[in-house]
This record gives sequence, structure tokens and C-alpha cells, in this order.
Amino acid sequence: MPIAPLARRLAAAFSGLLLLTGLPVTASAASPATAPAAADWAAPLSTRGRYVVDAHGERFRLKAANWDGAQGSWTGSGSADDPANHHAGQNSYGVPLGLDRVPIGQLLSDFHALDINTVRLPFSNQMIGTTTPVPDNAVAANPGLRGRTPLQVYDAVVDALSGSGFAVILNDHTNTTRWCCGIDGNERWNSSQSTQRWADDWVFMARRYASVPGVVGADLYNEVRRDVLDDPNWGLGDAHDWYAAAQLAADRILTEGNPKLLIVVEGINWTGIPVDGLPHGRPQLTPARTLSHTLLDARKLVYSAHFYGYTGPRHSGATGVGETHDARYQDLNRAELGAALDDEAFFVEENGRHYTAPVWVSEFGIGSGETGPAARAWFGNVTDYFAAHDADFAYWPLVGHEGHDDWVLLRYDTAGHRAGVLDPGDWRTAAWQGLMGAPSVSGPVAAVPAYRMLSTDHDDAVRSVRVRAAGDWDAGARKAACPDGLRLAGISHSAGRGLCTDAGTGDLRGTGAGQTVVTDERYVPGGGDWASGYTKLQCPAGSFLIGYSVRGARLSAALCAPGRTPLAGAGRTVWFDRSDNRPGGAAGGDFAEGAYKGQCADHEYAAGIAYTTRFGSAPGPDALLCRTLS
Repeated sequence: MPIAPLARRLAAAFSGLLLLTGLPVTASAASPATAPAAADWAAPLSTRGRYVVDAHGERFRLKAANWDGAQGSWTGSGSADDPANHHAGQNSYGVPLGLDRVPIGQLLSDFHALDINTVRLPFSNQMIGTTTPVPDNAVAANPGLRGRTPLQVYDAVVDALSGSGFAVILNDHTNTTRWCCGIDGNERWNSSQSTQRWADDWVFMARRYASVPGVVGADLYNEVRRDVLDDPNWGLGDAHDWYAAAQLAADRILTEGNPKLLIVVEGINWTGIPVDGLPHGRPQLTPARTLSHTLLDARKLVYSAHFYGYTGPRHSGATGVGETHDARYQDLNRAELGAALDDEAFFVEENGRHYTAPVWVSEFGIGSGETGPAARAWFGNVTDYFAAHDADFAYWPLVGHEGHDDWVLLRYDTAGHRAGVLDPGDWRTAAWQGLMGAPSVSGPVAAVPAYRMLSTDHDDAVRSVRVRAAGDWDAGARKAACPDGLRLAGISHSAGRGLCTDAGTGDLRGTGAGQTVVTDERYVPGGGDWASGYTKLQCPAGSFLIGYSVRGARLSAALCAPGRTPLAGAGRTVWFDRSDNRPGGAAGGDFAEGAYKGQCADHEYAAGIAYTTRFGSAPGPDALLCRTLS
């Protein structure tokens, strides 16, 4: 339900008044004006299957736009404002656009008039440490911000947005403060800085805004792409591994920064040298089919992709380098476009898979001055697709200046007069209104089982906060443990991959209970040989499997936790040494592509793993003991 128009305007006006008077805009200061918005949605946000939900379990559709500028796109007057310098990245003053021309109260009021509920707010890592105050003319319409550093201006904008009822998703857009996104030293999270520094900055930002109620998410890095020499990858375990870097940053944000935040992981934006005759393309989220992220909180992951008409499945969006134009999204018909969107991103929203998550199209857009029929048709087709699929989205960009960027939803001349999609003269208005007014799931969202992958391909995969707190339970081995609230349901014969779930029972673990590391058969009861001739790592009575460890391809130990209620039920042996052995329908999907897998049914829990060390036999797990949930 949208915030009442009067409440919106009161909140916006109150925030703007504070800035005009030079008073700090904080969540507590803005709360009197924003009290009527409290019932609209409640932080923190989390996920249920393909949907984002609020603290009450009600759908919160990310109907968003990007407030560009803090990462380095501000242009006003003077030498730093020359468009050539703007695109060359010579402006080091990152300021959200519009603050020089319009009081923030009016900006927020106009944002509400668009009916958006969320703002993606870019920043640069350089912005965080810049100590030089922004130029006065960058915040001319908001004199209360004069003399502040870029980060302090960002603080005020975050607080004002939150106080006005918006959800705010922080977005690390660039390493250095400049426009992006080409070959510019900002291709990867670690192009101009170390991965360690990048993750440290994220912990800093998560902590800084932890007390601001409207800050609900961390979009880890914008448009990961190829630099001059190397492609990013998804799972190779090297310095360019975006999968591993995102996992690292997410872990640190949720443990050291703010455990309440949604974690937004964008796909790979493009790979390959964009020249005809050489392979290049836009993987986006396709690698998640076989290698998906599992966070310490299993219900905080949101995947993200960007779509522009001038890019495409085999087109980076670069011009003048010989890329063929028949690979652009705007060259596809409606059916072809829908198939591309499904294949590159929206397959993630299929429920019951290890990769299931909401998909947020956190950038799409087009210019108001666009006259090309193919580009205009694409915009209508893509907004129709988003509407039909009830998609989460964020338009790029939200605000700009007349003559600065005709892509914006709202633009302001030097006198502060507004134009854009709120005006019927803008050809995009009909498509925008159609998207915003399309039917959408709302209200309570039913809980669905979670399925999450464990991967020890290159490192530990201990996704449990409780297990981490207990220390290293098998030193020297690669370890995997399910997120708290989930249990181990499947494992691959190669031992590197596992599958976790809470299907059928929810959190099975007892509160305050410890864990048991099993390395031998001491817990196999007399007469209970469920895998004759094989070594059996069986949990103590009343316990269930939550993890395992491996050395090379060989199983090293099983990790068990006691149940919250007595665990009993009939048991069966699930062999998978010579073929897959999974329930019909294979809930969770293929969590170990190319390997044999064993999996308990949703109404069962895993209580043991069997393997053999016999000469000539593969060293991986061979069987699971699955018991019926009581």
C-alpha cells in the first residue's frame, strides 16, 4: 500500500526544511513527520522464494529508481562541469544530482509522485575517504549542506530518504569517483583497490547506516565486467572470482556490519573483447544455475541484472569497435526478448531450486529524446515484461538536469523547474504508468521451503553463524555447514557439493544445543549396519546432519546437531555411488552438475554418510542414511 500523499508531502517538506536551516537530518529528527508511514512497510526486509517481504511477511515489491551522482556524475558550472570532463572522470566530488537546483524536500515530493518506494543510491569507494568539502554550487539549493564532505552529504540524503518513507539500497558503483562503465579502472570490485579494502569499506558503510531504518540493502558492486586483459569469472577461485568476492563481502556485512541487510549480487555484465570475430557476451546470472550463493542468513539474497536496449546477449553496449548490432536487446522481437530475459536472469525466480531468489532489475532506462523505432519498441516490450512478471526494478537514472541527461525520470532547469515522465509530453510516460499500475502480488506471502547449495570447490563453505562461533571443527579440511535453520539434505559423490533445506519441518535444531563432530562409527548402534562394508559416519541418536568436511575428494568428518524434539522414524539407505539417487522432482535442483548425488526426501532428515576406502573405489561419499521426520 502506498504512503498517503499528505504524509509523503509532510515528510518531504520536513526533511527539506531541516536541510535548508542547516540542521542535521537524522532518522530520529525526521520521525515525527514520518510516523504515518510506519504502517506501510516495516524493516528489515528478507525473502520468501522469489519475493522480497517486509518484517510482517508482506510483499515489498522493489519499485525503485537510481539517484545518480554520489559515485561521481555531478555536473554544475565551472571547469569541472564540462561534459567531456564529466565522462572522463575528472570530477572527484560525488554529490547526488539535483541538490544544486532543488531543495531536497521538493525532490522527495517529486520522487513520491512517481510512486516509487525504493531508491538505489550509488557511491564510490573514493567518496568514503574524501575529506574535501563539496563545492558550494553543488548543493546551492540546499545551503544546510554547504561545507560538508561528499560522505556527509550522502549521510544527509540517506537520512532524508529514510525519514520520508523510502527504502534505501546502498550501491557500490565505482572504486574511484567518476562516471562509469567502460574500461576505466572500475571494471571489478578490485580494479583500483584490493578485495580486502573493498570488503572493509562495505563493513564501514553497513555499520554507518545500521541505525537508519530505511537502509535495507547492500548492492555489492555495479556491472562487474572485463578490463583490458582479463574477464571476471564465477567460481574459479582466483583474484577475478566475482562469486567468491561477493560471498566474502556478504559474510562480512552480515557478521561485522548489519545482519539485517538484504545482500544484492549482480551478475557478470560482460566478458570478452568486444570486437567482431572474438567471443563476447553478457553472462548476467546464468552461472547461478550451477553455482549459487548461500548466505549466512538463507533469506537475505537478492540477485540482480541490468538491461538496456543498446546492449544484448552478445553485445556489451560498446560502440565503434565492430560489435554486430543484431545481438542487441532492441533488435529482438517480444518473444525473443522474453526468452533472453528468462535465460539470463528470471530463471532464478523458479521456486524450489538452490538458486531461487528475487531478481531485481536494478538498472534499465531510455532517453526521452529517443526517436529510433527499435529502441522505443524495446522499452515498451521490456516494461510489459516487467509488468507481466511482477518484477522488482529500478529505473536509471532518477534525476538530472535539463541538457545534462535526457534519460532521467525527472530533470530540472537552472530555475528548478521540473520536466520528465510526470509530464504527458514525455513519450515514456505511458510505459512508465503501465509498469507502475500493473497488477502485483501484495499482502502476506506464504512461506516456502528454502534450498541452498554448499560448495567446497576452493574454500570452506561454513554458512552457519553458530558453527563458526564454535571454532574450527576439522583443522586442515575444507568444511561445509548449512545456514542456521537448515539441515543437510543431499551430498555429491565427489564430496565437494551439498544441499541444505528446511522443507517439511522448518528449523529442526534445538536452542542452546551444541554440535558433534563424527569421524568414526562410534554412534552406529549394534545391528544397525545400514551400509555393509562401508565406513559410516552416523549422528548420535536424536541428532541430524548439518555439515561435513573433506580432504581432497575424501570425506573427513560429519557434523551433527541435536534436534529440538526427539528424532525417530524409519530409516533407509540412499546409494549414489553409481548414479543419481534423488526424490522424484528433485527439489533443490542440480546442486552438483556432472556428479552423482544422493538426497533425502523433504519429509526426511539425513542422519549419516557412508563411504569406502577400498582400493579402486572413488573416495567420495557413497550413501546417505535418511530417516523420516517424526
